[in-house]
Amino acid sequence: MPRRIVQLLVGLFLYGAGCALTVEAGLGVDPWTVFAQGLSVRTGVGIGWITNFVGFFVLLLWIPLRQKPGLGTIANILLVGTSMQIVLGVIPPVSGLFAQLATLLGGIVMVALASGLYIGARFGPGPRDGLMTGLNARLGWPIWLCRAIVEITVLLVGWALGGTVGIGTVLFAVLIGPLVHVALPLLDTRRSHTPVAAEPSI
Repeated sequence: MPRRIVQLLVGLFLYGAGCALTVEAGLGVDPWTVFAQGLSVRTGVGIGWITNFVGFFVLLLWIPLRQKPGLGTIANILLVGTSMQIVLGVIPPVSGLFAQLATLLGGIVMVALASGLYIGARFGPGPRDGLMTGLNARLGWPIWLCRAIVEITVLLVGWALGGTVGIGTVLFAVLIGPLVHVALPLLDTRRSHTPVAAEPSI
């Protein structure tokens, strides 16, 4: 249990840090971050704090879907945006296409690793993932369709509000699935180990 909690917390912090890198790259971000960025532009509130608020609002949508949050769900709402806000406050500005691309790709890889950590800790889904599974359970729609409808909607709304859509958005969509597919089996706490000493350090 202690290892799982540490893995969860480290994963969520790194997730926010990775998202911060993609924002700082300025080449486009994932749909939910586009949405948070658009709201941040309109309200003047930091994008990390907006991310936390959006996570809480999405959690409220679980109520009619009869989804039950876990420790990981609550921690996700509290930590991801906070980590993003902290990291954005300390990393230097990025200039030049090469540096932007390197920062973007580094952020995507970090998000994938972080996803493997926090999902592998098995403390419940994040609020956005729970929304997809809740829609699937209540409406019977395929997960991919639920995800597509929700993410396209938040992407378009965020873009209209001033969020950044670009090559980074495309690269995130293309790369994140395969990268998480590699990271998750390595970090899943339910996989068997022989011997214990062979476990990777977290």
